[in-house]
Amino acid sequence: MIRVLLCILAFALPAQAQEAENPTGETIVAGLSQNLIAITTSFTGSEILIYGAVKREQAIPEGAPLQVIATVQGPSGPLTVRRKERKFGIWMNTSAVTISRAPSFYAIASSAPLNEALSETENLRHQVTVPSAIRAVGIASEAEDAPVFLDALIRLRQEKRDYVLNENSVNLLESTLFRADVALPANLTEGEYRVRLFITRDGAVIDKHEEIITVNKDGLERWIFNLAHEQPLIYGLLALFMAVFAGWGASAAFGLLRR
Repeated sequence: MIRVLLCILAFALPAQAQEAENPTGETIVAGLSQNLIAITTSFTGSEILIYGAVKREQAIPEGAPLQVIATVQGPSGPLTVRRKERKFGIWMNTSAVTISRAPSFYAIASSAPLNEALSETENLRHQVTVPSAIRAVGIASEAEDAPVFLDALIRLRQEKRDYVLNENSVNLLESTLFRADVALPANLTEGEYRVRLFITRDGAVIDKHEEIITVNKDGLERWIFNLAHEQPLIYGLLALFMAVFAGWGASAAFGLLRR
């Protein structure tokens, strides 16, 4: 009997906590313009339309306005960040740190400045900002100024538009309908891209929603990729043959021009 009561309490407490955080029962209903992106030889990037609405059981509450945050996160993996210094007249790698996990692409769009739409506590809880999405445990033991390496990684990827923050870019109509446009670059990494949506009020997350976008190589790109990874010997021989053929063709064309 006691075990049954404990089980009931275990299910009831999360529901009560959720109800306390979201008394109006506001939830996200959303979709994407596309869930599959094919990378071909002519691929120059794409744009994802994230759209949706806020479903309510009661009227819009007074007080702090509703805000919407959208994030798009690409596949994550380990990487090494190196520092170069000029020594003896040449640039050399002098130190490095290993980042356990960093997303290949990360974009944030919000309906208001991010520090107004989301509190620091909720950011740590849901890992919304770029620094919170990067796992860099243990880098302090690899270099005295380890945070500098992390800042450099973020800065370099921001310059390449792999990490993007677009504040005030989500169109929110009557605190109900919303739309966000996220541009994806041409150098996308193949894999699953995680799309997350958050609605917040007074910095606290009320509800969240998640979708997945699959990015795959297609056509000739896919064939070459599979050949290089599954049949490396054939791929190497084919590359060598093409190089020899290209060299012979250029030599023959040059000889004809000289005549």
